[in-house]
Amino acid sequence: MVNGKKLVNIILILVGIFFYNCLSVAMEKPYHHLPDGTFRNPEGSPKRDSNVKWSYKIFNKEKKKLDMTVPKEHVVEKEKVLLNLKKHKEDDYIAWIGHATFLIKLGETTIITDPVFSKNAGPLVFGPDRFTEPALKLNEIPKIDLFLLTHNHYDHQDMSTIRKFPYKNAKILLPLKLGKYFKRYKDVNEMDWYDEIKINDNLKITFLPAVHWSKRSLTDTNKTLWGNFLINYNGKKILFACDTGIGDIYKDLGNKYGPIDLTLINIGAYNFYPMMPYKDKSVYHTNPEEALEVAQNLKSKKVIGMHWGTFVLSLEPIMEPPIRFKNNAEKYGFKKEDAIIYKIGEFGSLKKLLNYN
Repeated sequence: MVNGKKLVNIILILVGIFFYNCLSVAMEKPYHHLPDGTFRNPEGSPKRDSNVKWSYKIFNKEKKKLDMTVPKEHVVEKEKVLLNLKKHKEDDYIAWIGHATFLIKLGETTIITDPVFSKNAGPLVFGPDRFTEPALKLNEIPKIDLFLLTHNHYDHQDMSTIRKFPYKNAKILLPLKLGKYFKRYKDVNEMDWYDEIKINDNLKITFLPAVHWSKRSLTDTNKTLWGNFLINYNGKKILFACDTGIGDIYKDLGNKYGPIDLTLINIGAYNFYPMMPYKDKSVYHTNPEEALEVAQNLKSKKVIGMHWGTFVLSLEPIMEPPIRFKNNAEKYGFKKEDAIIYKIGEFGSLKKLLNYN
């Protein structure tokens, strides 16, 4: 027969085991956090082909074959951009500055995404040169309240722009371990996947998974996180998805967060043949058809193609992405007019795009 003292000890041991197990479960890291402190893509994401053989020599040789002629209709004249900036001052709008840089105005909050205003995408004078100028100069942009950064690649995290950015009181939202680059800013918020931050009563931002990677040097591969931003404004949902490849995660996100009213997604930088074995495929960047499939999986009502027409990051013809994007829209359940291609410098009314007053 167990006496009272032994019974108390047994109960204490069992309680201790219970709380230890609870603590162990609580301390388990999410799938995308690796034990060495680096990160990985969501479960079920495509893997990089082991046959990839990167060569700057081959890339530059193939790049010379590209027609670098930029049609006039690809870029809005600067005078008109400045006029539209004044015209839409009190409106909710979205404007493409170039590549992955957008201005998004929602009520009293003006957002900028992945701002890159430098002449090249790389350290110092290295990296791909810009072949179309940004629609606005850095000193011409309106007051920015919210700065969204998706990942640390040079065509998204531009240190020259970050240093010279005129609105250092803006709230900065960025992935884990990137805050160190924003020491001169006052409101810097690192986010893990599925973190939410309430900006005001009408605006909430959620950081969501993407199929990509991170790297700025020879020794920091995947040491900082990457992801997409879901902007929820008065019940309307805008997903800024850049950069990303295709992956099973988007069906999950569509089921959990969809339908999405407007998806902005990369449609360029997918052809690295002959360095990669496939001519039209990149694990880390959707091609135009894959971008439409991702938008379809997200249950998106409309989709804007971006991340093209600014830098030569890959070997597809520079004006190919928007043509394929529009031509294949209906195959993925979109009307052609709902698969949207902006000119650099174009403004669009969000009230019209998202159908609200």
